[in-house]
Amino acid sequence: MPAPSSFDYAVVRVVPRVEREEFINAGVILYCLTRSFLDARVELDVPRLLALAPDVDVEAVRSHLEALPRICAGGKGAGPIGGLPQKERWHWLVAPRSTLVQTGPVHSGLCEEPAAALEKLMGRMVLARR
Repeated sequence: MPAPSSFDYAVVRVVPRVEREEFINAGVILYCLTRSFLDARVELDVPRLLALAPDVDVEAVRSHLEALPRICAGGKGAGPIGGLPQKERWHWLVAPRSTLVQTGPVHSGLCEEPAAALEKLMGRMVLARR
C-alpha cells in the first residue's frame, strides 16, 4: 500500500447571479503534486439550477463546466491553458473570479489514491443532495 499523499481540492460552483451570491455545487477539482494528478469531475443538477435561476443559459453553464476536465488533462483540446504545466493549470483553475462558474476556497487532505479521493469528494460535496 503506498504512503498517503497530500492533495488540494476546490469545489466548483455555479453562480447564476453573482450579485446575489447564491450558488450550487457542480463539481470538484483535485490536484496531487506528488502523484502528478490533476482532474475534475462535474455534474450539473439542472432542475436545482433552474429553481435558483429560471432564466439561466443552461448550455453556457454546461459548456463552462465541461471545459474543466479538459483543462485538467491539458493538451490541444484544452485551448491555450492546456499548454501550461500541470501546476500552473491548477492555479489558473482555482484563481478567484466573478463569473458564472467559480471555485470555492482551496482545501487540503491526504489520500492513497487521488482518483478515489476525487470521487469521494464529488459524492460528499456535489451529489449528496440528490
